[in-house]
Amino acid sequence: MIGFEGVACARGGRTLFSDLSFSVGAGEALLVSGPNGVGKSSLLRVAAGLLPPAAGAVTGEARRGWLGEAHALDPEVPLARALGFWAAIDGADVGEALAEALIEAGLDHLADVPVRLLSTGQRRRAALVPLIAARPPVWLLDEPASGLDVASVERLGDIIARHRAGGGAVLIVSHQPVTLSDARELRLGA
Repeated sequence: MIGFEGVACARGGRTLFSDLSFSVGAGEALLVSGPNGVGKSSLLRVAAGLLPPAAGAVTGEARRGWLGEAHALDPEVPLARALGFWAAIDGADVGEALAEALIEAGLDHLADVPVRLLSTGQRRRAALVPLIAARPPVWLLDEPASGLDVASVERLGDIIARHRAGGGAVLIVSHQPVTLSDARELRLGA
């Protein structure tokens, strides 16, 4: 579904990693770890096509969905409307698919609440909703557990497991533990 073939990444004139090769197929997960500053988030940006590789190639034609560390939800509008905007851009059905994604993320009871009133963890789970609704085959997740409590981290693991069980692939950068059965790990900067 997605692969790196001899990929190098440079930022600000500094090479973060080079000659990196891996693949993530249907139903698989790859957890990228390592200390700060080694290029984990940059690796995801290269995978998403937001940053060109300095060398090598990213392969795979499957549609990719991105969850970055920051999210852009209008703080003044109700949660469902704010998420509907992004879900529509991602090609999701803003009616049924969005409603189901809100339930899956455990946020359906907050659909009419303005985004500014949500906790940090609720906002982080909300950022997953357009991805869940649009169901791209490849998920690129940058620190998806950041700001989540224990129960929400478990829910995140369940959401990822369902995506994988449906044939999806997941590439994750995380400093915090995320339950991922049989995920492979790639450590940068080791």
